[in-house]
Parts: sequence; C-alpha cells; structure tokens
Amino acid sequence: MLFTIINIIVFIALLTGLFAMAKKHVSFPKRVFSALGVGIVFGIILHLLYGVDSNVTKQTTDWFSIVGDGYVALLQMIVMPLIFISIVSAFTKIQIGEKFAKIGMYIFIFLIGTVTIAAIIGIISSLAFGLDASSIDLGHAESARGHEIADKAKDMTAHTLPQQILELLPSNPFLDFTGQRTTSTIAVVIFAAFIGFAFLRVMRKQPESGHLLKRGIDALYDLVMAIVTFVLRLTPYGILAIMTTTIATSDFGAIWTLGKFVIASYVALIAMYIIHLIIISILGLNPITYVKKTAEVLLFSFTSRSSAGSLPLNVQTQKNRLGVPDGIANFSASFGLSIGQNGCAGIYPAMLAIMVAPAAGFDVNLQFILTVIGVVIISSFGVAGVGGGATFASILVLSTLNLPIALAGVLISVEPLIDMGRTALNVNDSMLAGTGTAKLTKNLDKDLYDSKEYNELSTSH
Repeated sequence: MLFTIINIIVFIALLTGLFAMAKKHVSFPKRVFSALGVGIVFGIILHLLYGVDSNVTKQTTDWFSIVGDGYVALLQMIVMPLIFISIVSAFTKIQIGEKFAKIGMYIFIFLIGTVTIAAIIGIISSLAFGLDASSIDLGHAESARGHEIADKAKDMTAHTLPQQILELLPSNPFLDFTGQRTTSTIAVVIFAAFIGFAFLRVMRKQPESGHLLKRGIDALYDLVMAIVTFVLRLTPYGILAIMTTTIATSDFGAIWTLGKFVIASYVALIAMYIIHLIIISILGLNPITYVKKTAEVLLFSFTSRSSAGSLPLNVQTQKNRLGVPDGIANFSASFGLSIGQNGCAGIYPAMLAIMVAPAAGFDVNLQFILTVIGVVIISSFGVAGVGGGATFASILVLSTLNLPIALAGVLISVEPLIDMGRTALNVNDSMLAGTGTAKLTKNLDKDLYDSKEYNELSTSH
C-alpha cells in the first residue's frame, strides 16, 4: 500500500505541473504533448519497477483511472448531444436550394470514396505483411477479450446485411440518445438530419417561426459547446492518466509478438494519409500548407483517441485556418464522426478480415477481397466517434463475412497503440471532405487557406 500511495503522490505532482503550465498560458498542444511524453515515461517506470501483474500496479492504475477513465466518460457524455446539435446547427448555417444538395453530395462522396480506398490499402498492407491470426497464440487477456467480443456480437439483433441497414434507422430516437444500441450514433445522425430538413421547410414556408427556431438552435449549440469546452480543458490530465496506465499495464511480450500487425497498420495509415495529401494536391491546394494548419488538431485526436472530442477543434481548423465556410465545416466534421471513418471503419476491419480469414479456412481470392471491400463500405455507416467504434465495425464486417469474431481479441494488447493513428486519420478524413467540398463548390476562402498567418486554436468558446 505504501508504494501505491507514493505512486499516487507522484501522479498528483505531475497533474499539478500540468495545471501550472496552464496557469502560465503554455499553449494547449504543448500541454497535451507534454502530458503524452510524461505519461509514457512514468508508465515505463511503473512497468519496470512493479511489473504488469503486481498488486501495486493494479491498485495504482485503479486510482489513476479516476482521471483517465473519468475523462473518457466525459467525452462519451458529450458525444450524442454534440453530434445532434452540430448537424442541426449546420442546417441553419447553409444556404437553401441546389447548393445544399451539391454540398451534401460532395461530402458524402469524399467520406465514402476515401473509406473505399482505405479498405483497399488495408487489404494490400495485410497481404504484403502476410498477416495470419492462426499463427498467434492467445493469452488469457486476448482470450477474454475474444469472448467479450463474441458476446457483444450476439447482442446485435441484425444477422443479415439488409437487417443491418434497417437497424441504422432511429425507430426510437430517445433510446438512441442513450447510446444503448450499437447503431445509436448513425441513428442520431439520421434523426438530426430529419430535424434539419424540417427546419429548412419551416424556414421556407414560415420565415418568422424559422428565425425563432434558428435562435433557439444557436443558443443550444452555444450551451453544448460550453460543456465541450469544460471537457476539452481536462484533456492534458486525461492523456497523462491514460498513457501512464496503458504503458504500465501493457504486455510488452505480446506487443512484440503482434508488432508486425502494428507496423502493417501504421504503414496503411500513413499510406492513406499520403493519399489524402495527394487528393489535396489534385484539388489545386498546397498540401504542405494543409499539413501545417491541421497538425494541431491531428495531435489532439492522436493523443485523445476521440474523433468526437476533436470535433470543436476540427471545425475551428476548417473555418479559421483552411477557409471552409461555417456550414460546410460543421457538416463534414459532424458526418465524419459516424460515416466513412478511414481508420476505424476502413483500414482496421479490412485488415482484420484478411488476417482472420486463413484461420477460418477461407481462401483470400479476388472474390473474397471484393466482398470485404463492399461489406466494409456499408458497415462504415454508424461507427461511433469515441473509443469502441473500431470494435463495432470489425464485429459487423466479420459477422457478415461469417468469420470468427472472437479472433478479434488477439489485438487487445496493441489496440491503444493502433487506435491513436486510426483516430487521427478519421479526423483528417473529415477535414479533407470539408476542404474538398468547399473547393469544388467554389466556397473556399483561398486567401485564408494560403495565408501564412493563422489564428491559434483554443479550448475556450
């Protein structure tokens, strides 16, 4: 117990140091990056001193989870309200008419088009590295995780692809706001879209009521964003706790065994990011400028592992740095939370399907590959923007392909390492959709995009 108390005191001292940095107005990205680095070092020290399975490590990380898991819980708390009000608010910020349909179509094409490419990249990477789940020995934690995933799959009432599509619809939106269903996120998106279209109709036929509704929606948006601001300010503390716990409790032996999957995943993620930059170049925009202006939000999403938590900074980056109009920025960022996530819903389930197939006796031929790509595209609708979305996507893909779902548990040891890169790619995809849509519809402020002077992002609202 003495060592546990000492560890907690050190942890509190580190939290106090981060608080002091905030008081000295050290920039938000520097505080997040500092928390990431300190968390890794502190985690390694705990790992080497006590080991993964010691009571001291378990007790220590249990106390740390108040900050780490508490931060994640608060992120989960804001997901549904944030998605709902962001999409509804986006309808109030966009022009009515043909331009609206064109904007929506372009955003959808960008999101679904890139997730298709991501699935192909994931498959190529799996084949190139010769990934095969049948050659990996399952440890206790991996087996437990596999059984948990299998049980989770049994709770999903849809067993065929048409049933899965039908489950996306919000038959009870109030239930979906609680997040009880695996498809709750996309259901809330669809419900918010209905509210948005209804608002446009009211605005056109009853302008007075429409303007009153707009004021109410804007006020509610400001309220939700104020809540989001409180949560985002806790990010450095949450990152410190999460990284410390992750490193301290990681099985380095298992990570070494699964290292090939980690490398293959990051090769695929980096390749897809390069494709994003190539698309930016094709659009006639400077990719280096894009990288510089989006680096801050990508660092945040990488460390927080939350696309939803990154949404406010995502929108700010598009509006204040990339020259994307308010409405388009809100639409692309909001829809990107649940549709076409390149990392969690594209690369990851595609790699997993190719990896698991040999263990299930499936031949990885052209027909199987095309089937995987098709299933990944359809299953990419409704992946949640907070941790767990990739697991949901993999369950959908593996179950549709009749592959053993439990084998997804082999990746539990390296899941946090891969999830960082996946989340950053997800966020970048939504920013690409917004920037590309604004450029193609001639709504992009090119002068602001090219400007070397740009506003700092902040967690204040």
